[in-house]
Amino acid sequence: MPFRHYDALKIFTRVAQHDSLASAAKALNLTKGALSQQIRGLETSLGFALFERHARGIRLTNKGRELLASAAAAFDQMEQTTAALSQKASPSLTIGTPTYFASRWLFPRLKGFRSRNPDVQLRIQSMIDVFNFAGEGIDLAIRWGGGNWDDCVVERLFLCPSFPVGDRAAFDRVQREGEAAAFATFALLREREGSPAWARWYRRAGLAERPELDSLVIPDPNVRIEAVRGGQGIALNDDLVAAELERGDLFRLSACGLDEYGYWLVYPPSSGDNPVVRAFITWIKSQ
Repeated sequence: MPFRHYDALKIFTRVAQHDSLASAAKALNLTKGALSQQIRGLETSLGFALFERHARGIRLTNKGRELLASAAAAFDQMEQTTAALSQKASPSLTIGTPTYFASRWLFPRLKGFRSRNPDVQLRIQSMIDVFNFAGEGIDLAIRWGGGNWDDCVVERLFLCPSFPVGDRAAFDRVQREGEAAAFATFALLREREGSPAWARWYRRAGLAERPELDSLVIPDPNVRIEAVRGGQGIALNDDLVAAELERGDLFRLSACGLDEYGYWLVYPPSSGDNPVVRAFITWIKSQ
């Protein structure tokens, strides 16, 4: 398509959708005279007629129909290519993760991914537990637990054993009464109803299991930490609370931990072929 004919050909494809120059001029917000001059100028440049004029309006000539098919296909292809290039120029990635993990581990390292992938529009979405990939627009999630989730692809990021933590008063009770007696009465803070984490820990520690009713559900890990510090109960945490342990804001209450627990990359099968998702997975595993 000669570039000098671009505007005229674009108008030609629009005029061909109408049965008269008058209706075409109205749709294009041009005068009939100006539109007629555009079409005649194109016909003169091409050396053949595009329309047959008659009393009731206009009709494409045989050559006009051939040119319309070619021009319309060319414009459609250009629009598709432009849309594809626009998407490639600004790929996006939405990561769902608890703010606890994002603030304590991900954010300090995220600059490395952004410097390697400056064209990626990255969005970090707060996610506490249950997620709906399609409904929430999440391409990939980072979750804490044992890695046993269905209906999604699960890849281990790193193990980070979970262990019970409490405030100073809880630590003193364990030292004074022993684990069996102290853990028989502690209020247990859970991340959600039905979570198996505490039951697994009690079995691992060889202690009598506690009923789930004897607990307080606090989904947000950051809020659970504050509840522990405030003496509301004890919780299962990991080495991401190292700063609080060093300061004496929290205390590890037992040497027993859930060694199989950690952080996992979780995503729908449809994200597996997404090059941006794969690039993020490769990068984050290298960290």
